[in-house]
Amino acid sequence: MQKFFWAVVLAAGLGTSASAQKTTTSAPKSYSAAGKQVQVYTTAAGSQLRLSATDKLSFKEVGQPLETQPTIFVDPTHTFQTMVGIGGALTDASAETFAKLPKAQQQEFLQAYFSPSQGIGYTLGRTNINSCDFSSDTYTYVQDGDKELKTFSLKHDEKYKMPFIKQATAAAGGKLTLYVSPWSPPAWMKDTKNMLQGGKLLPEFRQSWADYYVKFIKAYEKAGIPIWGLTVQNEPMAKQKWESCIFTAEEERDFVKGYLGPTLKKGGLADKKLIGWDHNRDLAFQRAATLFDDPEASKYFWGLGYHWYETWTGSGMQFDNLRRVHETYPDKHLMFTEGCVENFKFDNVQDWKLGERYGYSMINDFNAGTVAWTDWNILLDETGGPNHVGNFCYAPIIGDTRSGKLIYTNAYYYIGHFSKFVRPGARRIATASSRDVLQTTAFLNPDGKVAVVVMNQTDQEQPFQLWLKGQAAQATSRPHSIMTMVVN
Repeated sequence: MQKFFWAVVLAAGLGTSASAQKTTTSAPKSYSAAGKQVQVYTTAAGSQLRLSATDKLSFKEVGQPLETQPTIFVDPTHTFQTMVGIGGALTDASAETFAKLPKAQQQEFLQAYFSPSQGIGYTLGRTNINSCDFSSDTYTYVQDGDKELKTFSLKHDEKYKMPFIKQATAAAGGKLTLYVSPWSPPAWMKDTKNMLQGGKLLPEFRQSWADYYVKFIKAYEKAGIPIWGLTVQNEPMAKQKWESCIFTAEEERDFVKGYLGPTLKKGGLADKKLIGWDHNRDLAFQRAATLFDDPEASKYFWGLGYHWYETWTGSGMQFDNLRRVHETYPDKHLMFTEGCVENFKFDNVQDWKLGERYGYSMINDFNAGTVAWTDWNILLDETGGPNHVGNFCYAPIIGDTRSGKLIYTNAYYYIGHFSKFVRPGARRIATASSRDVLQTTAFLNPDGKVAVVVMNQTDQEQPFQLWLKGQAAQATSRPHSIMTMVVN
């Protein structure tokens, strides 16, 4: 299966040059699909198709579409947000699992995720400041009570995580847009004296904690790992059995405007993208209003991060909450900072719903204005860990440390239908479907290619036409499939 997949993508020659990634796409004043070809890539249930080149389509001039004709309408002359990137989290768990794999599988893994030509071209990464649930133990970078942070050391990260991030960056062509997030301050900085089970940052340690972010970022950059941005706090309204810390909206606002924002600026890190909230869609608007309606706090924020937990049952994923944030604060950026399927069971790693979960979220998140999308752990072992509190989850690729083999879930391919074909600098363009069984989003890439993603979660095949400015190409969406249509 994997050899077939790599042969297909290599033959397709779909890599995007580094220079193209730096270019921001502008909307064409006019667009014609006449004479253009459409290369279709498909992943489908009940088949061997996994990001496979399946069809080459041609456009022909058509008249007014009929209501009886299922149609995907795309208009590249109307553009929206500019994409930053798509990727996943490089956690302690991912790094430790990676280290246990044979060298050949390590190289296969790096190519599978980060190569734009031989894999799915991840360009975005997230990693943890201090330990998180997907660490093998609880740790910080300073000794207890060191308010001045004189004992700060990255010795813990130097064993697995930092080498892993460097190898991923090299596989991505030497550049990875990396941002960092804390799950908890050191226990002695909190009112509970515990990194786990929530608790709050004590007022007397606000400055020390702000200094901690600067120490971490500068130490990583000194070690050769550039940091693009940071979130204030992972899941600030959740008391978790793992590392967690509570910030109300007002507390996050005041910490940023009084401590973190000025400290980043004073430390020469004002260019780092500061992301608020970093929690679920449900309370996103209230958090955005509190952070962004205060001018002194708002000036430090680049945007708002969000997760998908507790809001993902059926149609209740509250994408409209993102739209309200985007409409109300158009100068701020929406960023999906974490999501995974929980309650890992090894026997279910090929469950088709895993991938459909990603496709459904990504299409709707992008259509709501999201500029960057980050999966959770990019690699976990056969237990759904390691995880020091038993919170085992799925990852798109499972590294079976017993056999030394990689297991590709269909979530890997579903994400790849976006990350491989929607490159940094792409602009989302206008698209609409005349049938609710076909979900879609579309982008204009820096190289001028249009990428249209179409997903079908039903049991039925659905013929349709791809319609661009009076030109249409005939296509078919297979049952339980996702397809990317690249207009050259």
